[in-house]
Amino acid sequence: MGLKVAVLMGGTSFEREFSLASGKNVCAALEEAGHKVVPLDTTRELVPTLRSERPDVCYSALHGKHGEDGSIQSLLELLGIPYVGSDALVCRRAQNKDSLHATMEAYRELTDEPAVASWPQGICIARDAFKDMGAATALDLVEERVHGGYPVAVKPAHGGSAMGVHRVDDIDHLGEAILDALSYDDHVVIEQWIEGVELAVSVIGTGWDAHALPPVEIVPRRGLYDTAARMDASLVDYYAPVRNESLSSNEADAQAIRAEIERAVLEVYRAYGLRDLGRIDLIWDGAQARVMETNVSPGMTETSLFPAACKAGGLSLSAVLNELVSNAKERGAVFC
Repeated sequence: MGLKVAVLMGGTSFEREFSLASGKNVCAALEEAGHKVVPLDTTRELVPTLRSERPDVCYSALHGKHGEDGSIQSLLELLGIPYVGSDALVCRRAQNKDSLHATMEAYRELTDEPAVASWPQGICIARDAFKDMGAATALDLVEERVHGGYPVAVKPAHGGSAMGVHRVDDIDHLGEAILDALSYDDHVVIEQWIEGVELAVSVIGTGWDAHALPPVEIVPRRGLYDTAARMDASLVDYYAPVRNESLSSNEADAQAIRAEIERAVLEVYRAYGLRDLGRIDLIWDGAQARVMETNVSPGMTETSLFPAACKAGGLSLSAVLNELVSNAKERGAVFC
């Protein structure tokens, strides 16, 4: 029997257009699965509408601020509405790209799971420190603070869709990149620039029952996998699953590397405590899986990586979302 599912989308973040496109696809997939869908933009009328509509479950297709920082999850917990995805506390932690090292180290102290994942070393600077406390005058120290020096990656500590992300090759362009990143967030991460095979690995499930979908290889046709490339399929080639030859010239070695990548992804997924679904973005640098960030609300547009991974794994997006909303309804409301 179909459920009444409120699909939340839009919002006020920089990623509003991505969210609307994701929400449209989610609505179509849930309707195909036989559910009654109530699409809702997150305006001031959201709470009165939710209380009036009384959905069985919510699916958040919100990206960025409010959708992935725990805000909408906290609201749904207050309203007592079951929802798909990680809880508010997990979302707050996962959205902060600067939290990866501490999260992984804390997890490894509590588990006997083999350590597989790696990540780039970096520093985090607050907007106030940069603009009001003179940190802008100390950018000459970045080269020695970030292992390996230039080039470095500069990106907002929170947010997605590659907004505000830059490769910086020298100090002359560092300040400009930091200012642009700070226009999207109040903290900026400066870290090692990692070269290699760019991958996105989607995950379905929770805890030790979670499993990785086939890794999707991302090959921009020119430049970086930036915001424009994420919205225009003509600017990037996707390979789902990743091509063996991208990992190794030896097929057996390529399969072993892919298995290691998936183990690394599941280690990160469990370390953060993600629930239901997520996506881990990483780069295989030829020796290690270097994790870049964790996504609690993967994109669901026609060109997004999660639907591509589902298809590569022989799953329909409709069937996957049907299972997720059914599980959320069975789990019931969460009160934190």
